Amino acid sequence: MRGAVLYSPRDLRFEERDTPTIIKPTDAIIRISATCVCGSDLWPYRGINPVPEPTPMGHEYCGIVEEVGSAVASIKPGQFVIGSFFASDNSCSNCQAGYQTSCEHKEIIGTAQAPLLRVPLADGTLVLTPEVPSNDMIPSLLALSDVMGTGWFAADAANVKPGKTVAVVGDGAVGLLGVLSAKQMGAERTIAMSRHEARQKLAREFGATDVVTERGDDGVARIKELTDGIGADSVLECVGTQESMMQAIGATRKGGYVGYVGVPHGVELNGEELFYAHIHLHGGPAPVRRFLPELIELVWNGKINPGKVFDLTLPLDQVAEGYRAMDERRAIKTLLRP
Repeated sequence: MRGAVLYSPRDLRFEERDTPTIIKPTDAIIRISATCVCGSDLWPYRGINPVPEPTPMGHEYCGIVEEVGSAVASIKPGQFVIGSFFASDNSCSNCQAGYQTSCEHKEIIGTAQAPLLRVPLADGTLVLTPEVPSNDMIPSLLALSDVMGTGWFAADAANVKPGKTVAVVGDGAVGLLGVLSAKQMGAERTIAMSRHEARQKLAREFGATDVVTERGDDGVARIKELTDGIGADSVLECVGTQESMMQAIGATRKGGYVGYVGVPHGVELNGEELFYAHIHLHGGPAPVRRFLPELIELVWNGKINPGKVFDLTLPLDQVAEGYRAMDERRAIKTLLRP
């Protein structure tokens, strides 16, 4: 089969790769219905994360089960499934605590930009939809594999509650779906931080009540101005830079919560500053598996439509253009169809 392979910064090719097969009895093979390009894929694409050798790409996926190993009990061929970017057994102590991305037996999923995908620990990783979905529902179901689940975790970690004020740092797909998550969780006021008109528009569609264009200290000052000098109850940090983290911490009221899901690059926190900030700080790689059943139900019943975050759809063999479009900020998120 052919799939996406990153050779070096901005050298992304669609070329022959080995067709995945069952290796362990707990594996499943999925025929991909849709995959996509993630903002975190841009770190190696831009050369910020090193790529020492040609590397298959992709960690967001949904599709039809083609084959299962002899030990797989909960799924069978022909069913439609969604999984997380980490395979997990969903039974170890960390999984039972709700942190499947820290599963004691976790395996990263990193080859999903292709027609077929091997999923380890299939019973613990994959979640069924009620039936095979209609074609128009697939983008929203695909979003649950990472960005919607990650935005949801950011809101959950930031303790978003009904009637509270939320600020979202980052206007990529995760940040925008963090806005949607905050709305769904009952936030009374959600402040989206964005300088881009198309992203601002989608943020408002997802439930943002205010938009702040300032960044850094100016962004913090504007949040304080909008909240009578107090700061937001909950702040979602969805970028992963030093500036975005400090902006999130600075915009949070005393005793408030920061949920951070942006993969940190060069982030360093001063212990004394953090001590006197008097905030709760929680985050990490989103345990998407914890939220999948609830999020599937919300999509299936038409309560949320996170698939709106895909503003570019391409055939899988044009995956390189999908990366370029996101790298150049011509697209928020690219959906790929095999």
